[in-house]
Order: sequence, then C-alpha cells, then structure tokens
Amino acid sequence: FPEMLSNPKLVLVQGGFNVVMKQNVTLSCLSESGSPPVRYTLFRHNQQVSALNRSDLTPALFTLTISSASDVGEYKCKAEYNISSGGKYSNSLNFTLIEPISKPVLSSPTSQAKKGQNVTLSCLSENGSLPITYLFFKGTQNISPQRTMQKREAAVIFLFIDSLSDFGTYKCKANNSFPNNTKYSDGFNFTLAEERSHSQPLITSLGLILLLLIIGFALAIPFFIIPLYKASE
Repeated sequence: FPEMLSNPKLVLVQGGFNVVMKQNVTLSCLSESGSPPVRYTLFRHNQQVSALNRSDLTPALFTLTISSASDVGEYKCKAEYNISSGGKYSNSLNFTLIEPISKPVLSSPTSQAKKGQNVTLSCLSENGSLPITYLFFKGTQNISPQRTMQKREAAVIFLFIDSLSDFGTYKCKANNSFPNNTKYSDGFNFTLAEERSHSQPLITSLGLILLLLIIGFALAIPFFIIPLYKASE
C-alpha cells in the first residue's frame, strides 16, 4: 500500500503576490511524504486550473499568466494518488491585481488669494490600485510630507499665503505599487485678489448721502418752497 500523503505545500517560486496584467507567476506544489506517483491539481476559487502527474518526489510547477482580473484571487492545490478517490489540500495563496494610476488632478476651492490668507490644495488620482501616495510641490521643491491614502479620497494640504513668492506654480505627484508608474498633475497657480481700498466704502457712503439729500430737496419743493414763495408775494 502506498504511504499516506501529507498535505501539500503551495509556494510561490516566481513573481509576487501583487501582480500586473500579463505577468507570469510560478507556483510549486509538493507533498513531502507519500509514495509516487502523485497527481497534483491546481484550483482557483475551487475551479480546476491545471493538473500534473509526478513519478518522483519532485514538486509540480504551475506557471500562470495573469491576463484578466478573473485570474487573481485564492489558489490551492490538491495532492492525490491515481488509485484513490480522496486527496489532501494545501494552504491557500492569494494574488491581487495592481493597476496603474491615472494622472492626478490638483485643485483648490479658490483660484484667487491675497496675502495673509489660508488656502487648501487637493490632489486625487481617480484610477489605480490603492494605496496611493501623494506628494506636493511648489516649483521643484516638495512642500509636504508624503501622504498615503488607503481610500479613494484626495490628499489635502493647507497653505498660508505670506508673500508674493507664494503665488508660484504648484504641482503634485502620485504613485502606487505598480512599477515605474509615477504621475504628475498639471500646474496650479493662485492669482492675487485685488484688495479694495479702505477709503472706497467711505466715498460710497458719502455719495449715497448726497444723493438722498438731493432727492429730499427735490421732494420738498412742491410742499414747502413753492408755498413759502407764494405767501411772500
């Protein structure tokens, strides 16, 4: 009688658990105890992917090509004798598909600012695998620590407009675990808001008072000035 099979071990021998489209990964499945020949079957989400027979105590190697999102998820393998109806299952391995990020968009609730004002900048990539890391720049100098977002939400920084030099061009960059996939936003510039003169409200008030006096004088003519003129004749 053949020796009882041990539960096989499923091991990743080539590639990574975070995979990109068209990437190849290789899995090894082996029962360390048992009597050959042994049949190894690889499953993805309990559906058979491939099967190999081994006539000695060498691992079964399964090479996969990740060609769609349906190729990722949980994998297991099964070891069994050809003459038996049972089998032993391995541990599971999970793969996650990572996607490149889209060009981030840098925005602010206001495009105009004045000295002494607080403003905010938001940076967001609409597409791409999470988490996404953002970094803000003014010119070529970074102006914030890295912000890593675990959810699909914008990274936000707060700025204080202290001088005219703070009205330069701002940008942000974004990257995730997808290799060689750093993207930069378009530039964003604040424009200087025109500051109203302190004397302008006073001039407006005086003009309004003068206008009201003229209207009042015009209304008074029929009731006071004309009767007084007739009475003096």
